[in-house]
Amino acid sequence: MGSSPPRLVVSDRSLTSDAASAAVRPARPYATPAPANVALNNNLRGAASTLPEQASACKETAGAVPLPLPREVTAEDYWTQGYASRIRLRVFRPETHADDAAAPLRRPGVLYLHGGGFVRGSIDDADAPARHLAATLPAVVVTVGYSLAPAAPFPAAPEDVYAALCCMADHANAWGIDRRRIAVAGHDAGGNLSAALTMIARDRGGPNLRAQVLIAPMLDPTMARMRPDHLADADNSAEVCADCYRQYLPRPTERVHPYAAPVESRRLQGLPPALLLTAPQDLLRTEAERYAACLIEAGVATQVVRVNEACHDSIAMSAVAQDEMTCFLRWHLGMTRQAAAPRKRRQRADRKDRTSIDPTGETPG
Repeated sequence: MGSSPPRLVVSDRSLTSDAASAAVRPARPYATPAPANVALNNNLRGAASTLPEQASACKETAGAVPLPLPREVTAEDYWTQGYASRIRLRVFRPETHADDAAAPLRRPGVLYLHGGGFVRGSIDDADAPARHLAATLPAVVVTVGYSLAPAAPFPAAPEDVYAALCCMADHANAWGIDRRRIAVAGHDAGGNLSAALTMIARDRGGPNLRAQVLIAPMLDPTMARMRPDHLADADNSAEVCADCYRQYLPRPTERVHPYAAPVESRRLQGLPPALLLTAPQDLLRTEAERYAACLIEAGVATQVVRVNEACHDSIAMSAVAQDEMTCFLRWHLGMTRQAAAPRKRRQRADRKDRTSIDPTGETPG
């Protein structure tokens, strides 16, 4: 990008950009086509409150009862080859209701990536949000047990995630996925990997992604965009974030690589529409909203929602975040229209799969 990102102006109702010709979009802009260059609309969802009050609310919501599912969801595990070892994929499929006579044979697909700061977490951590997405969209949701640092530092995790995306596309028919309608979503480190995946897929010529959802994402390994006034009341620790980045990116030069530090990227054109969900007291909020401004300047349709009564750990399963994510994905995956956009190029009928999978629930030897 040739110029600096547009300055962000926060008000009680919206987070706007002063970029030329940018217009503020209302909440839920998914009923009309989103223009390429739009302003950030930061819907401050939930009651306005002070940081201490929000912290108290977060403690309550962190242990909240899981959101009810509108339909049953089945799960099946597979294994495929990742960057340095085999990785587990878990495929969540929504059941077909009796009144779903007109339901398509293939549903949209969502690749959902768990958090944990690149060093913790597992595929099991993504079960609750994945099941909820699969049931409410409805869609086929795939989660990934990607490699963790320090045993497997960068670029193992983004390469594992790309292998998972290729596996989704290659086995779309078997899993009931419409390969023309795949999106990616992730929380925390999974948000970083989701952003990186959109760049990798663009740079390698596919598989194409229709949308990205970044939930309280870790986007800036330099940690230069954390606001000092957020540190005292933040619900996560700068020291913990720094330690995670040290283990994930042991070489200093990696900390500005666009696949590791999306906020440092200067080539954001051609990425899919983005939804960023942030929490007010999250240390990562500023870098997420800055990244959204960069996406807008690059011509990427972008929406930001700051969820007032959520914190870093609880935001992925908050009712507000799930509602926003569902509406956003339904629009960009063509679920509010009668047909998805036509494919840009035909797949070869004799194309060999890029990946192989083993349906098993046991760890490979």
